[in-house]
Amino acid sequence: MDDVTIHPAVPEDLPAVAALRWNWLRENGDAPAVIRDEFVSHFVDWAGKHAETHRCPVLVRGTTVIGMAWLALVPRVPTPRSLSRYSGDVQCVYVTPGERNSGLGGKLIDAVVELERKLGLERVTVHSSFRAISAYCRHGFTASPRLLQKHL
Repeated sequence: MDDVTIHPAVPEDLPAVAALRWNWLRENGDAPAVIRDEFVSHFVDWAGKHAETHRCPVLVRGTTVIGMAWLALVPRVPTPRSLSRYSGDVQCVYVTPGERNSGLGGKLIDAVVELERKLGLERVTVHSSFRAISAYCRHGFTASPRLLQKHL
């Protein structure tokens, strides 16, 4: 793990991040609606347009992006006590299959939690896969009886 680093994604990382997102879909047996090149182009454009609202730490071994996590920043209604409030939503945490089960996913979760602290977010939520719930719990996430969701 000595040659693994985490840094905020820069524009040069985004095609590799898009490829991870593509691989995730394929790994889960889903069929893409567009060809890979179209998706990568769209993803890179989308990430550039959403840089203020979506932060992406990337996990890099040597010069290869092997993992990513996305933190969506959600503005909240101001209160008389706080005029600027934000929550976060963890999205798309992914580590390439050959790098899993070595603690690298936990390093990405820690990077998101550190980002949350730096940004002063009130709370961070995650909609996790069943397989990753225990990892989030090990890194401070807990279930909340007050957080509800409606499936549409």
